Amino acid sequence: MHKVLVSWSSGKDSALALYEVLQGGEYEVSALLTTVTEAYDRISMHGVRNVFLEQQAHSLGFPLERVLISKDASNEEYESRMHRLLSIYQHAGVRSVAFGDIFLEDVRNYREGNLAKLGMNGLFPLWKRDTHELVRSFIHLGFKAVVTCVDTNALGRQFVGRHIDEQFLSDLPSGVDPCGENGEYHSFVYDGPLFRERIRFTTGEVVLRENRFAYMDLLPRYEAKEACQGPA
Repeated sequence: MHKVLVSWSSGKDSALALYEVLQGGEYEVSALLTTVTEAYDRISMHGVRNVFLEQQAHSLGFPLERVLISKDASNEEYESRMHRLLSIYQHAGVRSVAFGDIFLEDVRNYREGNLAKLGMNGLFPLWKRDTHELVRSFIHLGFKAVVTCVDTNALGRQFVGRHIDEQFLSDLPSGVDPCGENGEYHSFVYDGPLFRERIRFTTGEVVLRENRFAYMDLLPRYEAKEACQGPA
């Protein structure tokens, strides 16, 4: 059985990629690999708090590896820190990293180029699959996810905070990829066939960043209760 790392964004595509890797029986998942913005203590791009990332890994039953980057990280910084961590796993016999990318050729080429420098390979279990079929497979398998970020240049702000279900898909404007593969939206998976327990959360405020990206904060249940107590 081949050892593999799974690139884990906390969203639905990485969850589907993990599911596919496990179904084949050919690979042993050594760890989930996530990029975290150090200053915010949140998953890069998705904006989800680190505490939820830890809960996901615990529920899924896999070790978690975080690559910490600065909030304005350059490609050089990202590649250097990622290289440092991957080198450790490469020396431990891990030869592949699995990604949830679907059809963006430039992204795949970038990942494969970086891995090749270490003598490692990229696995792309969702590659070139129909995105309408993929997202419906995600739903029918029993995965549950909430939208944590939308690019308001492509999708209305009202979509942030919605759960990915058939109604969500039917409400998507034409031209928006149903998997959000072009960056239209990002998600957080909180339950599904791989999870030993559901991730509990409540929704917080929506913040617009760069006058473009709408992020909805997810709050741990205990924090939400404290916020609701108000003055004594």
